[in-house]
Amino acid sequence: MESSVTTSSKINLPQGTRITGRWNGGRYIIQRLLGQGANGVVFLVKREKNGKLYALKLGFDTLDIQSEINVLKALQRQGRRRGAAERDLNYLVEVDDFTFQGREIPFYVMRYVQGEPLRAFLARRGPRWLDVVGLQLLQQLGRLHNSGWVFGDLKPENVLAGAYGEVELIDYGGVTGEGRSVKQFTEWYDRGFWGAGSRTADPAYDWFSFAVVCIHLLAEGPLKKAATQLPQTRSRSDLIAIIDGQEALAPYRAWLKRALNGEFRDTAEACRLWKELVADRFAPRRRARPATPGWIVGAFAISLTLLACALYLTFRF
Repeated sequence: MESSVTTSSKINLPQGTRITGRWNGGRYIIQRLLGQGANGVVFLVKREKNGKLYALKLGFDTLDIQSEINVLKALQRQGRRRGAAERDLNYLVEVDDFTFQGREIPFYVMRYVQGEPLRAFLARRGPRWLDVVGLQLLQQLGRLHNSGWVFGDLKPENVLAGAYGEVELIDYGGVTGEGRSVKQFTEWYDRGFWGAGSRTADPAYDWFSFAVVCIHLLAEGPLKKAATQLPQTRSRSDLIAIIDGQEALAPYRAWLKRALNGEFRDTAEACRLWKELVADRFAPRRRARPATPGWIVGAFAISLTLLACALYLTFRF
């Protein structure tokens, strides 16, 4: 992984620690660690004033943190221009400093989707939920791209999924202005790692990472094997071979190949085509089936109903 600062990842604050802002006086109680990267640590916190849950990121590099804050502010401004729902307007809640071991550490507080890591969510709900979370994630990336940013370090660990498949990106440390060199990445999801293009930030970089995330979630074994090859032999064709050879990836094959090759006009087209494949998969088909035990039918019906509700909410917005 490429990174700018590693010092911040050494912060180890236990559950129950109170973080008090030096300037604004906001007080937050750490609930648990959400994730950590090269330039910061993200905690789930509860605000003392109202008991609400938020994600709070601490980092030692003021310039890196300020860059992330600028991204979140841009997303808020974009949401206001679009007249978006309230959820879209609350990317950034507060910015302040925290005194830790005699040093002033900058932090920011952002909204939090009450959910679970993406891999755990799909393991519990089933792979079909990738339809919903995939579209939600592409829409999140689209908002970034429309503001001139690329997420960069897209990976399952940086995505939380809520009850109805709503997603939240929890670490903006890799966000890079379009046209600049991606400042933070993770090898498996990096276009350069597979010899498939440069590390210059553009929307296609995120499409590539998204495609590898899908492969990882549905075909981890073959991906891991391909990633252990020597750099001289490792290539995008290895990823395409996995897509062609794994039945779990069959519904997404055409889309994933276009993403790996950077063949969408823009992220809006990527979203539209993903939505079309999801709608096609969800459309009822008549076919002859052998008799199925009633309890299996009932369980499947409940799962399908939840998925239908999630798809309705996703398509509605």
